Amino acid sequence: MTPGMVLLFAAACGISVANLYYAQPLLPSIARSFGVPSGSTTLIVTGAQVGYGLGLALLVPLGDMVVRRRLIPGILAVSAAALFVAAVAPSVAVLVAAAAVAGVCSVAAQILVPFGAQLADDITRGQVVGTIMSGLLIGVLLARTFSGLIAQVAGWRAVYLVGGALVLALVAILARTLPAEAVRPHRDYRELLGSVVHLMRTEPSLRLRSTFGGLLFAAFAVLWTSLAFLLAKPPYNYREAIIGLFGLLGASGALMASLSGRLADRGHERSVTGAALAATDASFGLLFLGGHQLWALIVGIVVADLGIQSVHIQNQQLIFAIDPAARSRLNTGYMVCYFVGGAIGSSTAGIVYSGNGWTGEVILGAAYSGTALAVWMATLGLRPRRDDTSPAARRGKNEPHGRVQST
Repeated sequence: MTPGMVLLFAAACGISVANLYYAQPLLPSIARSFGVPSGSTTLIVTGAQVGYGLGLALLVPLGDMVVRRRLIPGILAVSAAALFVAAVAPSVAVLVAAAAVAGVCSVAAQILVPFGAQLADDITRGQVVGTIMSGLLIGVLLARTFSGLIAQVAGWRAVYLVGGALVLALVAILARTLPAEAVRPHRDYRELLGSVVHLMRTEPSLRLRSTFGGLLFAAFAVLWTSLAFLLAKPPYNYREAIIGLFGLLGASGALMASLSGRLADRGHERSVTGAALAATDASFGLLFLGGHQLWALIVGIVVADLGIQSVHIQNQQLIFAIDPAARSRLNTGYMVCYFVGGAIGSSTAGIVYSGNGWTGEVILGAAYSGTALAVWMATLGLRPRRDDTSPAARRGKNEPHGRVQST
């Protein structure tokens, strides 16, 4: 896994997953364009996340069976086609459907992450995964900025047109440069999917980390789905370009991903997870003040993204260590829960905002993150005194099967 290949994986993940987030700064403009209530347009975000969850369940396990040099470009080609359909959508319903298809195929990023983890060695795996995830997170953040700026100049439809062109270019690059693989072991597809369920049933660490991920991504979705509506109205009255620039505030969370991966390599998963969960829950107090105070809104967004992305990296580092031969399926189980949480968060955000505005959103987000913190505190008594199940400790013990039960 050369530095250049790590950067390619990071960029590819960022471009792939950006498709899920183009709509968030555009929701007020799309609502005006089609003459529908603002709450209806949140279905675009929900559709993309539901599609992503389906892709995680049905496509990502194929990474343990199909040669990924062919699988990843093929999936992304369909994603590009869906984005072009979104650019010419005649109604919100068609736009929701196109966003859902693009979401299904954006899971290419979640095939690339375990692929990178497999190519890395044991000593640097956390750092490599963290760097790739930094690219993914930067893609999430820049998607909002990109879409806001493009929409300001050329309208919201141009965002999907340019996004589709970017994905097509990525298809061409990956088809030529992804590392070659030996023929993957043949598995029955139904058995492959069934093994994901088996892993969820038999691996306590996977279940716990999936719970953390789903709850925190629900909080993340509440924040970013409703933020555009807050910023488009008094006291802010911002246009799409300025709303999109708020995505840059989450850059700190993306930068934290690499550091979080290094801390995971050193065996600090437990303490980092607890601190990050507490910080995320506390950030919603600042976001409450952010309804009328710009400084509090900015700081609250930064702290929330730092906490959420730190926990996400710790989660993935731990689940990839459970069984190296099943990393795509482990990632499937985790990420399905993760994006089910996101879909629940975005859909409930639309309902709550219609009746309770920004205050209701803050309470809802704090409830999701607070539940994750409560679960973490409830499991403290079940944990070993030493973090001897951390990746660093496992390397020291040289465990033969790479299996781990850690919280």
